[in-house]
Amino acid sequence: MKYIIMCGGNYHTNTPKHLRIFKNETIVARTIRLLKENGVTDITISSNNQIFDTFGLPVLHHENNYGDGGQWIEAFYPTDEPACYIFGDVIFSENAIKTIVNTETDSVEFFASAPPFHKYYTKNWAEPFAFKVADQNYFRECIILCLNLAKRKAFKRGPIAWELWQVIKKTPINIIDYTNYTVINDWTTDCDTEEEYNDFMKKIKEYNI
Repeated sequence: MKYIIMCGGNYHTNTPKHLRIFKNETIVARTIRLLKENGVTDITISSNNQIFDTFGLPVLHHENNYGDGGQWIEAFYPTDEPACYIFGDVIFSENAIKTIVNTETDSVEFFASAPPFHKYYTKNWAEPFAFKVADQNYFRECIILCLNLAKRKAFKRGPIAWELWQVIKKTPINIIDYTNYTVINDWTTDCDTEEEYNDFMKKIKEYNI
């Protein structure tokens, strides 16, 4: 299975958030290292930012309209082969990557945090981490359905990972079921803003992780 680290656009600062530093390495470099340590050899990066060409991995230059009037779920690189889409701005624990790699699926699996949260988790809401896709045809059908539902304003917001998962699992939209996916409940999280990143680093230091 191909592992695609998603490092698309919509950056909040001049430096992509995927390149923030955690324990002396960038977030992306950490994810790559942890994947390799768990036996993954087919790793690529999906981005149109040339800075990611420096990681020594194939870069999938995927034009999507996210950030220019498009939808977040258009960011998944289109491919016919099985792929695990890893969100590139997530700071993963070692156990989180191990869980993602070792979880099998013959369709689509979703990975995210869920309440009640781990005591070291730094947010008050659940965060998505990855999609593991064996059935690309079904995955693409669900993305198209999500986009059509968005045009009809069926969602309370633009569809992102949670809305896509609701369509994949055929559960009521706009209601998150925290029990129907693979839960990763430790300190693994993403940091969308500089404020969230600084808060995360402060708490990580406090917990001595």
